Amino acid sequence: MGNHSASALEESELRALSAHASIQTYPKHAVIVNEGDRSDLIFIIQSGRVKVFLHGKDGRELVLNVHGPGEYFGEMVLDEGPRSASVMTLEASKFLIIPKSDFRRFLSANPDFAMKLINRLVRRVRTLTENVGSLALLDVYGRVARLLLDLAVEQEDGRLVVRERLTQKDVADRVGASREMVSRIFKDLVTGGYIEVNDRRITINRNLPPRW
Repeated sequence: MGNHSASALEESELRALSAHASIQTYPKHAVIVNEGDRSDLIFIIQSGRVKVFLHGKDGRELVLNVHGPGEYFGEMVLDEGPRSASVMTLEASKFLIIPKSDFRRFLSANPDFAMKLINRLVRRVRTLTENVGSLALLDVYGRVARLLLDLAVEQEDGRLVVRERLTQKDVADRVGASREMVSRIFKDLVTGGYIEVNDRRITINRNLPPRW
């Protein structure tokens, strides 16, 4: 079994953990873990692939990650909380399944692996932080675009002009965002030729893009 990522288990680590593990095989498209469930098992993939995903309120899935042989999931149960995401097999897969208590003892006896686990969790947090930042900007852009269009009045030349003389701080206050976020959005809209700002007078030259 080859290691496919920096977070995958080394052969020696796998051997040490397998002494405490049971083996389970699942068919393709089997749900191994349900978001919100409470269980205390950690899964190591011996063969196959899985996707880690969240259920959106609109019924769609948000895939967070795909894991293959040598990788593991379920370590978030170390904090005693519920499952943070769902996991489904993408193909027939075989797992080593380890109780949380044995996994904790393994971490205590293997500080190098414990550090690897910490680094993996840090990378996950960084990725989630970046994603949340992008989603926040996208949401703020939608509110900014809606505000400008609501305030704009059509001129004789067909262009839309916001009659109120608004600063970026004014716009930020009205949409409930930081001035820095609004500044980034305005800069891109001006650069793209969508709007002009002269003496705090905002002119919309053409249809604002649907997404920022």
